[in-house]
Amino acid sequence: MDLSAFRPGFTWGAATSAYQIEGAVTEDGRGPSIWDTFSRVPGAVDNGDTGDVACDHYHRWPEDIALMRDLGLGAYRFSIAWPRVLPQGDGTINHAGLAFYDRLVDALLEAGLTPHATIYHWDLPQALQDRGGWPARETAMHFADYAAVVAETLGDRVKHWATLNEPLCSAWIGHLEGKMAPGATDLTAAVRASHHLLLAHGLGVGALRAAVPDARVGITNILTSCEPATERDEDVAAARRDDGHNNRWWLDPVHGLGYPEDMIRVYGTEPPVEPGDLETIGAPLDWLGVNYYRRSVTVNDPDGPAPYARPITPAGTPRTGMDWEVHPDRLERVLVRVNEDYAPRSVMVTENGSAYPDLVTADGHVHDGERTAYLRSHLAACARAARRGVPMDGYFAWSLLDNFEWAYGYDKRFGLVHVDFETQARTVKDSGHRYAEIIRAHRHATASGAPAADRHATAPAPTGAVPTPE
Repeated sequence: MDLSAFRPGFTWGAATSAYQIEGAVTEDGRGPSIWDTFSRVPGAVDNGDTGDVACDHYHRWPEDIALMRDLGLGAYRFSIAWPRVLPQGDGTINHAGLAFYDRLVDALLEAGLTPHATIYHWDLPQALQDRGGWPARETAMHFADYAAVVAETLGDRVKHWATLNEPLCSAWIGHLEGKMAPGATDLTAAVRASHHLLLAHGLGVGALRAAVPDARVGITNILTSCEPATERDEDVAAARRDDGHNNRWWLDPVHGLGYPEDMIRVYGTEPPVEPGDLETIGAPLDWLGVNYYRRSVTVNDPDGPAPYARPITPAGTPRTGMDWEVHPDRLERVLVRVNEDYAPRSVMVTENGSAYPDLVTADGHVHDGERTAYLRSHLAACARAARRGVPMDGYFAWSLLDNFEWAYGYDKRFGLVHVDFETQARTVKDSGHRYAEIIRAHRHATASGAPAADRHATAPAPTGAVPTPE
Protein backbone atom coordinates (compact mmCIF):
# COMPACT_ATOMS: atom_id res chain seq x y z
CA MET A 1 0.00 0.00 0.00
CA ASP A 2 1.45 3.33 -1.11
CA LEU A 3 0.31 5.63 1.67
CA SER A 4 2.16 8.53 0.06
CA ALA A 5 -0.62 8.56 -2.55
CA PHE A 6 -2.82 10.15 0.11
CA ARG A 7 -2.25 13.87 0.56
CA PRO A 8 -1.30 15.47 3.87
CA GLY A 9 -4.49 16.15 5.77
CA PHE A 10 -6.23 13.11 4.25
CA THR A 11 -9.28 12.33 6.41
CA TRP A 12 -9.12 9.03 8.27
CA GLY A 13 -12.43 8.13 9.86
CA ALA A 14 -15.06 5.58 10.71
CA ALA A 15 -18.81 5.69 10.14
CA THR A 16 -22.03 4.69 11.88
CA SER A 17 -25.72 5.48 11.60
CA ALA A 18 -28.24 6.51 14.22
CA TYR A 19 -30.73 3.64 14.13
CA GLN A 20 -27.95 1.04 13.97
CA ILE A 21 -26.20 2.13 17.16
CA GLU A 22 -28.17 4.59 19.29
CA GLY A 23 -30.97 2.54 20.84
CA ALA A 24 -33.09 4.56 23.28
CA VAL A 25 -35.90 4.60 20.73
CA THR A 26 -38.53 5.88 23.15
CA GLU A 27 -36.38 8.15 25.32
CA ASP A 28 -36.35 11.94 25.58
CA GLY A 29 -39.24 12.48 23.21
CA ARG A 30 -38.00 10.52 20.20
CA GLY A 31 -40.83 9.45 17.89
CA PRO A 32 -41.04 6.13 16.01
CA SER A 33 -39.33 5.70 12.66
CA ILE A 34 -40.18 3.42 9.76
CA TRP A 35 -37.46 1.08 11.00
CA ASP A 36 -39.09 0.79 14.41
CA THR A 37 -42.23 -0.26 12.57
CA PHE A 38 -40.58 -2.50 9.95
CA SER A 39 -38.45 -4.40 12.46
CA ARG A 40 -41.64 -5.51 14.21
CA VAL A 41 -43.11 -7.07 11.08
CA PRO A 42 -42.82 -10.86 11.54
CA GLY A 43 -40.02 -12.21 9.36
CA ALA A 44 -38.78 -8.80 8.23
CA VAL A 45 -35.55 -8.91 10.27
CA ASP A 46 -33.49 -11.97 11.08
CA ASN A 47 -34.14 -13.36 14.57
CA GLY A 48 -36.84 -10.73 15.11
CA ASP A 49 -34.10 -8.25 16.08
CA THR A 50 -34.82 -4.54 16.47
CA GLY A 51 -32.80 -1.38 17.04
CA ASP A 52 -34.45 -0.76 20.41
CA VAL A 53 -31.12 -1.04 22.26
CA ALA A 54 -28.55 -1.65 19.51
CA CYS A 55 -25.15 -0.49 20.87
CA ASP A 56 -26.76 1.77 23.47
CA HIS A 57 -24.68 4.59 22.00
CA TYR A 58 -27.24 7.12 23.21
CA HIS A 59 -25.96 6.45 26.73
CA ARG A 60 -22.44 5.17 25.98
CA TRP A 61 -21.26 7.81 23.54
CA PRO A 62 -18.44 9.06 25.82
CA GLU A 63 -16.96 5.54 25.82
CA ASP A 64 -17.30 5.34 22.04
CA ILE A 65 -15.60 8.70 21.52
CA ALA A 66 -12.75 7.48 23.73
CA LEU A 67 -12.42 4.45 21.43
CA MET A 68 -12.25 6.73 18.38
CA ARG A 69 -9.57 8.82 20.02
CA ASP A 70 -7.55 5.72 20.95
CA LEU A 71 -7.76 4.49 17.36
CA GLY A 72 -6.35 7.80 16.18
CA LEU A 73 -9.33 8.64 13.99
CA GLY A 74 -9.38 12.14 12.60
CA ALA A 75 -13.10 12.19 11.84
CA TYR A 76 -16.35 10.51 12.73
CA ARG A 77 -19.22 10.15 10.28
CA PHE A 78 -22.56 9.76 12.08
CA SER A 79 -26.18 10.31 11.17
CA ILE A 80 -28.83 12.37 12.91
CA ALA A 81 -32.12 10.65 13.69
CA TRP A 82 -34.94 12.65 12.13
CA PRO A 83 -37.55 11.30 14.61
CA ARG A 84 -35.32 12.28 17.52
CA VAL A 85 -35.25 15.91 16.34
CA LEU A 86 -38.76 16.19 14.85
CA PRO A 87 -40.87 13.32 16.20
CA GLN A 88 -43.72 14.08 13.79
CA GLY A 89 -41.34 14.80 10.91
CA ASP A 90 -42.25 18.48 10.95
CA GLY A 91 -43.65 21.00 13.39
CA THR A 92 -42.50 21.05 17.00
CA ILE A 93 -38.78 20.56 17.60
CA ASN A 94 -37.78 18.04 20.26
CA HIS A 95 -35.04 20.05 21.95
CA ALA A 96 -34.03 17.15 24.19
CA GLY A 97 -33.25 15.03 21.14
CA LEU A 98 -31.39 17.83 19.39
CA ALA A 99 -29.37 18.41 22.57
CA PHE A 100 -27.96 14.87 22.29
CA TYR A 101 -26.24 15.77 19.02
CA ASP A 102 -25.17 19.11 20.49
CA ARG A 103 -23.32 17.27 23.28
CA LEU A 104 -21.93 14.70 20.86
CA VAL A 105 -20.46 17.34 18.56
CA ASP A 106 -18.87 19.25 21.43
CA ALA A 107 -17.28 16.06 22.76
CA LEU A 108 -15.99 15.04 19.33
CA LEU A 109 -14.31 18.38 18.85
CA GLU A 110 -12.84 18.27 22.34
CA ALA A 111 -11.36 14.84 21.49
CA GLY A 112 -9.82 16.19 18.28
CA LEU A 113 -12.30 14.49 15.96
CA THR A 114 -13.94 16.33 13.06
CA PRO A 115 -17.69 15.66 12.92
CA HIS A 116 -19.14 14.62 9.55
CA ALA A 117 -22.93 14.63 9.87
CA THR A 118 -25.40 12.79 7.63
CA ILE A 119 -28.88 14.26 7.70
CA TYR A 120 -30.77 11.13 6.60
CA HIS A 121 -29.76 7.49 6.99
CA TRP A 122 -33.09 5.73 6.34
CA ASP A 123 -34.99 6.45 9.59
CA LEU A 124 -37.95 8.42 8.25
CA PRO A 125 -40.40 9.43 11.00
CA GLN A 126 -43.34 7.04 10.91
CA ALA A 127 -45.66 10.05 11.07
CA LEU A 128 -44.43 11.13 7.62
CA GLN A 129 -44.72 7.58 6.29
CA ASP A 130 -48.34 7.62 7.41
CA ARG A 131 -48.80 10.77 5.29
CA GLY A 132 -47.32 9.21 2.15
CA GLY A 133 -43.63 8.74 2.85
CA TRP A 134 -41.03 9.26 0.12
CA PRO A 135 -43.49 8.65 -2.77
CA ALA A 136 -45.13 11.93 -1.63
CA ARG A 137 -43.52 15.18 -2.76
CA GLU A 138 -44.26 16.86 0.57
CA THR A 139 -41.69 14.63 2.29
CA ALA A 140 -38.91 16.34 0.36
CA MET A 141 -40.15 19.71 1.58
CA HIS A 142 -40.23 18.48 5.17
CA PHE A 143 -36.68 17.19 4.75
CA ALA A 144 -35.45 20.65 3.79
CA ASP A 145 -37.06 22.11 6.91
CA TYR A 146 -35.51 19.37 9.05
CA ALA A 147 -32.07 20.00 7.52
CA ALA A 148 -32.40 23.69 8.34
CA VAL A 149 -33.28 22.95 11.99
CA VAL A 150 -30.24 20.72 12.42
CA ALA A 151 -27.87 23.05 10.59
CA GLU A 152 -28.98 26.11 12.54
CA THR A 153 -28.16 24.31 15.79
CA LEU A 154 -24.95 22.50 14.85
CA GLY A 155 -23.63 24.50 11.91
CA ASP A 156 -21.39 26.75 14.00
CA ARG A 157 -19.29 23.64 14.71
CA VAL A 158 -20.19 21.09 12.02
CA LYS A 159 -18.93 22.04 8.56
CA HIS A 160 -19.02 18.66 6.79
CA TRP A 161 -22.50 17.52 5.78
CA ALA A 162 -24.06 14.71 3.76
CA THR A 163 -27.69 15.12 2.80
CA LEU A 164 -28.60 11.46 2.18
CA ASN A 165 -26.96 8.11 2.68
CA GLU A 166 -27.52 5.66 -0.17
CA PRO A 167 -30.89 6.84 -1.50
CA LEU A 168 -30.80 3.73 -3.70
CA CYS A 169 -31.51 1.59 -0.65
CA SER A 170 -34.40 3.77 0.48
CA ALA A 171 -36.01 3.73 -2.96
CA TRP A 172 -35.17 0.39 -4.57
CA ILE A 173 -34.74 -1.91 -1.56
CA GLY A 174 -37.39 -0.20 0.55
CA HIS A 175 -40.05 0.43 -2.11
CA LEU A 176 -39.33 -2.06 -4.92
CA GLU A 177 -37.78 -5.14 -3.28
CA GLY A 178 -39.53 -4.77 0.07
CA LYS A 179 -36.46 -5.93 1.99
CA MET A 180 -36.00 -2.69 3.92
CA ALA A 181 -38.36 -0.20 5.50
CA PRO A 182 -41.07 0.57 4.63
CA GLY A 183 -41.26 -2.84 2.94
CA ALA A 184 -43.15 -1.89 -0.25
CA THR A 185 -42.99 -3.70 -3.61
CA ASP A 186 -44.30 -1.18 -6.11
CA LEU A 187 -42.16 0.00 -9.04
CA THR A 188 -44.14 3.19 -9.62
CA ALA A 189 -43.90 4.11 -5.93
CA ALA A 190 -40.19 3.30 -5.99
CA VAL A 191 -39.54 5.62 -8.94
CA ARG A 192 -41.55 8.37 -7.26
CA ALA A 193 -39.61 7.81 -4.03
CA SER A 194 -36.30 7.97 -5.92
CA HIS A 195 -37.16 11.38 -7.35
CA HIS A 196 -38.36 12.82 -4.07
CA LEU A 197 -35.25 11.55 -2.29
CA LEU A 198 -33.07 13.32 -4.84
CA LEU A 199 -35.26 16.41 -4.66
CA ALA A 200 -34.83 16.32 -0.87
CA HIS A 201 -31.09 16.18 -1.43
CA GLY A 202 -31.17 19.27 -3.64
CA LEU A 203 -33.43 21.19 -1.28
CA GLY A 204 -31.24 20.07 1.61
CA VAL A 205 -28.12 21.42 -0.10
CA GLY A 206 -29.80 24.82 -0.29
CA ALA A 207 -30.97 24.70 3.31
CA LEU A 208 -27.55 23.68 4.62
CA ARG A 209 -25.73 26.38 2.69
CA ALA A 210 -28.21 29.02 3.78
CA ALA A 211 -27.67 28.13 7.44
CA VAL A 212 -23.93 27.38 7.20
CA PRO A 213 -22.33 29.49 4.46
CA ASP A 214 -18.97 27.74 4.83
CA ALA A 215 -20.47 24.24 4.82
CA ARG A 216 -18.95 21.49 2.70
CA VAL A 217 -21.95 19.57 1.39
CA GLY A 218 -22.16 16.26 -0.46
CA ILE A 219 -24.14 13.05 -0.83
CA THR A 220 -23.14 9.42 -0.38
CA ASN A 221 -24.12 6.80 -2.95
CA ILE A 222 -23.51 3.08 -2.85
CA LEU A 223 -21.78 2.32 -6.14
CA THR A 224 -20.60 -0.83 -7.81
CA SER A 225 -18.87 -2.14 -10.90
CA CYS A 226 -21.61 -3.75 -13.01
CA GLU A 227 -20.39 -6.61 -15.19
CA PRO A 228 -22.02 -9.28 -17.35
CA ALA A 229 -21.67 -12.90 -16.27
CA THR A 230 -21.06 -13.92 -19.90
CA GLU A 231 -20.30 -12.23 -23.21
CA ARG A 232 -23.76 -12.97 -24.54
CA ASP A 233 -25.47 -9.87 -25.86
CA GLU A 234 -28.40 -10.26 -23.50
CA ASP A 235 -26.11 -10.41 -20.44
CA VAL A 236 -24.10 -7.40 -21.63
CA ALA A 237 -27.37 -5.49 -21.99
CA ALA A 238 -28.44 -6.65 -18.51
CA ALA A 239 -25.19 -5.32 -17.03
CA ARG A 240 -25.88 -1.96 -18.69
CA ARG A 241 -29.33 -1.87 -17.09
CA ASP A 242 -27.81 -2.90 -13.78
CA ASP A 243 -25.37 0.00 -14.05
CA GLY A 244 -28.24 2.38 -14.74
CA HIS A 245 -30.18 1.05 -11.76
CA ASN A 246 -27.29 1.09 -9.29
CA ASN A 247 -25.10 3.93 -10.50
CA ARG A 248 -26.29 6.27 -13.25
CA TRP A 249 -29.82 6.86 -11.88
CA TRP A 250 -28.22 8.33 -8.75
CA LEU A 251 -25.12 9.98 -10.20
CA ASP A 252 -26.45 11.62 -13.36
CA PRO A 253 -29.11 13.84 -11.73
CA VAL A 254 -26.87 15.17 -8.94
CA HIS A 255 -24.31 16.13 -11.56
CA GLY A 256 -26.81 18.08 -13.63
CA LEU A 257 -27.40 15.44 -16.30
CA GLY A 258 -31.01 14.54 -15.49
CA TYR A 259 -32.33 10.99 -15.37
CA PRO A 260 -30.94 8.38 -17.80
CA GLU A 261 -33.47 8.02 -20.61
CA ASP A 262 -32.69 4.34 -21.10
CA MET A 263 -33.68 3.61 -17.50
CA ILE A 264 -36.95 5.53 -17.78
CA ARG A 265 -37.77 3.17 -20.64
CA VAL A 266 -36.73 0.16 -18.54
CA TYR A 267 -38.95 1.22 -15.63
CA GLY A 268 -41.82 2.19 -17.90
CA THR A 269 -42.72 5.11 -15.65
CA GLU A 270 -41.53 8.70 -15.57
CA PRO A 271 -40.16 10.23 -12.37
CA PRO A 272 -42.56 13.01 -11.26
CA VAL A 273 -40.29 15.89 -12.26
CA GLU A 274 -41.75 19.39 -11.89
CA PRO A 275 -40.25 22.60 -13.33
CA GLY A 276 -37.02 23.49 -11.57
CA ASP A 277 -36.56 20.09 -9.92
CA LEU A 278 -33.58 18.99 -11.99
CA GLU A 279 -31.80 22.29 -11.43
CA THR A 280 -32.35 21.91 -7.69
CA ILE A 281 -31.10 18.32 -7.69
CA GLY A 282 -28.06 19.26 -9.77
CA ALA A 283 -26.74 21.96 -7.43
CA PRO A 284 -22.91 21.71 -7.45
CA LEU A 285 -21.45 19.58 -4.67
CA ASP A 286 -18.33 20.16 -2.59
CA TRP A 287 -17.60 16.43 -2.45
CA LEU A 288 -19.00 13.08 -3.53
CA GLY A 289 -19.20 10.13 -1.16
CA VAL A 290 -18.65 6.63 -2.51
CA ASN A 291 -19.85 3.65 -0.50
CA TYR A 292 -18.43 0.40 -1.88
CA TYR A 293 -18.71 -3.21 -0.74
CA ARG A 294 -18.67 -5.50 -3.79
CA ARG A 295 -18.99 -5.70 -7.56
CA SER A 296 -22.22 -6.73 -9.31
CA VAL A 297 -22.16 -9.59 -11.83
CA THR A 298 -25.48 -10.22 -13.56
CA VAL A 299 -27.30 -12.35 -16.10
CA ASN A 300 -30.32 -11.33 -18.13
CA ASP A 301 -33.56 -12.00 -16.25
CA PRO A 302 -36.54 -10.85 -18.33
CA ASP A 303 -39.05 -12.41 -15.92
CA GLY A 304 -37.57 -10.83 -12.79
CA PRO A 305 -38.11 -7.38 -11.30
CA ALA A 306 -36.64 -4.21 -12.79
CA PRO A 307 -33.93 -3.82 -14.00
CA TYR A 308 -34.34 -7.42 -15.22
CA ALA A 309 -30.78 -8.35 -14.31
CA ARG A 310 -30.21 -11.16 -11.81
CA PRO A 311 -27.05 -10.96 -9.68
CA ILE A 312 -24.83 -14.03 -9.31
CA THR A 313 -21.69 -14.65 -7.29
CA PRO A 314 -18.98 -16.28 -9.41
CA ALA A 315 -17.74 -19.57 -8.03
CA GLY A 316 -14.34 -19.82 -6.45
CA THR A 317 -14.02 -16.19 -5.36
CA PRO A 318 -13.40 -15.13 -1.75
CA ARG A 319 -16.52 -13.93 0.05
CA THR A 320 -17.38 -12.16 3.26
CA GLY A 321 -19.79 -13.38 5.89
CA MET A 322 -22.54 -11.64 3.90
CA ASP A 323 -21.69 -13.95 0.97
CA TRP A 324 -20.45 -10.85 -0.85
CA GLU A 325 -17.57 -11.28 -3.24
CA VAL A 326 -14.29 -9.63 -2.19
CA HIS A 327 -12.98 -7.65 -5.15
CA PRO A 328 -10.88 -4.63 -4.12
CA ASP A 329 -9.68 -3.71 -7.60
CA ARG A 330 -13.30 -2.91 -8.48
CA LEU A 331 -13.23 -0.14 -5.90
CA GLU A 332 -10.39 1.39 -7.87
CA ARG A 333 -12.42 0.96 -11.05
CA VAL A 334 -15.47 2.65 -9.52
CA LEU A 335 -13.43 5.60 -8.24
CA VAL A 336 -11.69 6.13 -11.58
CA ARG A 337 -14.95 5.81 -13.50
CA VAL A 338 -16.69 8.37 -11.27
CA ASN A 339 -13.81 10.79 -11.71
CA GLU A 340 -13.73 10.40 -15.49
CA ASP A 341 -17.50 10.61 -15.98
CA TYR A 342 -18.47 13.27 -13.43
CA ALA A 343 -15.28 15.14 -12.41
CA PRO A 344 -16.22 15.68 -8.74
CA ARG A 345 -14.28 18.34 -6.86
CA SER A 346 -13.45 15.90 -4.08
CA VAL A 347 -14.09 12.22 -3.45
CA MET A 348 -14.32 10.40 -0.14
CA VAL A 349 -14.94 6.72 0.41
CA THR A 350 -17.64 7.19 3.02
CA GLU A 351 -18.31 3.49 3.66
CA ASN A 352 -16.23 0.39 3.03
CA GLY A 353 -16.04 -2.70 5.15
CA SER A 354 -16.74 -6.39 5.59
CA ALA A 355 -18.71 -8.69 7.87
CA TYR A 356 -17.21 -11.85 9.32
CA PRO A 357 -18.25 -14.03 12.30
CA ASP A 358 -15.98 -12.71 15.05
CA LEU A 359 -15.23 -14.23 18.44
CA VAL A 360 -13.54 -12.75 21.48
CA THR A 361 -10.79 -15.13 22.60
CA ALA A 362 -10.21 -16.14 26.21
CA ASP A 363 -7.44 -13.55 26.49
CA GLY A 364 -9.75 -10.77 25.28
CA HIS A 365 -8.74 -10.39 21.62
CA VAL A 366 -10.59 -10.56 18.32
CA HIS A 367 -8.33 -11.96 15.62
CA ASP A 368 -10.14 -10.95 12.42
CA GLY A 369 -7.49 -11.57 9.80
CA GLU A 370 -9.94 -11.63 6.90
CA ARG A 371 -11.31 -8.19 7.76
CA THR A 372 -7.79 -6.85 8.25
CA ALA A 373 -6.82 -8.11 4.79
CA TYR A 374 -10.02 -6.63 3.32
CA LEU A 375 -9.25 -3.26 4.87
CA ARG A 376 -5.67 -3.19 3.64
CA SER A 377 -6.51 -4.32 0.11
CA HIS A 378 -9.28 -1.76 -0.31
CA LEU A 379 -7.13 1.05 1.03
CA ALA A 380 -4.52 -0.01 -1.52
CA ALA A 381 -7.19 0.33 -4.21
CA CYS A 382 -7.93 3.86 -2.99
CA ALA A 383 -4.23 4.70 -3.17
CA ARG A 384 -4.02 3.43 -6.74
CA ALA A 385 -7.06 5.52 -7.66
CA ALA A 386 -5.42 8.59 -6.13
CA ARG A 387 -2.30 7.92 -8.22
CA ARG A 388 -4.55 7.86 -11.29
CA GLY A 389 -5.85 11.35 -10.60
CA VAL A 390 -8.93 10.75 -8.44
CA PRO A 391 -9.15 13.65 -5.92
CA MET A 392 -9.22 11.35 -2.88
CA ASP A 393 -9.72 13.29 0.34
CA GLY A 394 -10.89 10.73 2.87
CA TYR A 395 -11.74 7.18 3.87
CA PHE A 396 -14.34 6.11 6.46
CA ALA A 397 -14.28 2.49 7.52
CA TRP A 398 -17.65 0.83 7.96
CA SER A 399 -18.18 0.50 10.76
CA LEU A 400 -16.80 1.77 14.03
CA LEU A 401 -18.94 -0.71 15.97
CA ASP A 402 -20.70 -3.99 15.37
CA ASN A 403 -24.32 -2.91 15.19
CA PHE A 404 -27.89 -3.58 14.08
CA GLU A 405 -27.29 -4.58 10.48
CA TRP A 406 -30.77 -3.74 9.18
CA ALA A 407 -32.67 -6.81 7.93
CA TYR A 408 -29.77 -9.05 8.98
CA GLY A 409 -30.18 -8.12 12.64
CA TYR A 410 -27.17 -8.57 14.91
CA ASP A 411 -25.59 -11.64 13.31
CA LYS A 412 -23.53 -9.72 10.74
CA ARG A 413 -20.59 -7.90 12.30
CA PHE A 414 -18.88 -5.11 10.35
CA GLY A 415 -17.20 -3.29 13.23
CA LEU A 416 -13.59 -2.41 13.90
CA VAL A 417 -14.79 -2.77 17.49
CA HIS A 418 -16.56 -5.90 18.71
CA VAL A 419 -19.75 -5.33 20.72
CA ASP A 420 -21.13 -7.92 23.10
CA PHE A 421 -24.81 -7.10 22.72
CA GLU A 422 -25.71 -8.67 26.07
CA THR A 423 -23.18 -6.75 28.16
CA GLN A 424 -22.40 -3.88 25.72
CA ALA A 425 -18.68 -4.54 26.29
CA ARG A 426 -16.48 -3.10 23.54
CA THR A 427 -13.31 -4.86 22.30
CA VAL A 428 -11.08 -3.39 19.60
CA LYS A 429 -10.45 -6.05 16.96
CA ASP A 430 -7.13 -6.69 15.26
CA SER A 431 -8.48 -4.83 12.23
CA GLY A 432 -9.07 -1.77 14.42
CA HIS A 433 -5.51 -1.90 15.71
CA ARG A 434 -4.22 -2.34 12.16
CA TYR A 435 -6.26 0.66 10.97
CA ALA A 436 -4.76 2.73 13.79
CA GLU A 437 -1.25 1.69 12.64
CA ILE A 438 -2.00 2.77 9.07
CA ILE A 439 -3.31 6.14 10.25
CA ARG A 440 -0.23 6.72 12.41
CA ALA A 441 2.10 5.72 9.57
CA HIS A 442 0.50 8.17 7.16
CA ARG A 443 0.51 11.03 9.63
CA HIS A 444 4.12 10.41 10.60
CA ALA A 445 5.25 10.27 7.00
CA THR A 446 3.39 13.38 5.89
CA ALA A 447 4.58 15.30 8.94
CA SER A 448 8.20 14.32 8.32
CA GLY A 449 8.07 14.60 4.55
CA ALA A 450 9.26 11.01 4.15
CA PRO A 451 7.52 8.66 1.68
CA ALA A 452 4.87 6.53 3.36
CA ALA A 453 4.49 2.86 2.61
CA ASP A 454 2.60 0.03 4.25
CA ARG A 455 5.20 -2.26 5.77
CA HIS A 456 2.61 -5.05 5.81
CA ALA A 457 2.02 -4.92 2.04
CA THR A 458 2.37 -8.36 0.51
CA ALA A 459 2.26 -7.59 -3.21
CA PRO A 460 2.95 -4.67 -5.51
CA ALA A 461 0.02 -2.68 -6.83
CA PRO A 462 -1.11 -3.89 -10.27
CA THR A 463 -0.12 -1.78 -13.22
CA GLY A 464 -1.95 -0.93 -16.39
CA ALA A 465 -5.28 0.72 -17.02
CA VAL A 466 -8.38 -0.64 -15.42
CA PRO A 467 -11.19 -0.58 -17.98
CA THR A 468 -14.06 1.75 -17.32
CA PRO A 469 -17.50 0.06 -17.34
CA GLU A 470 -19.62 0.61 -20.38
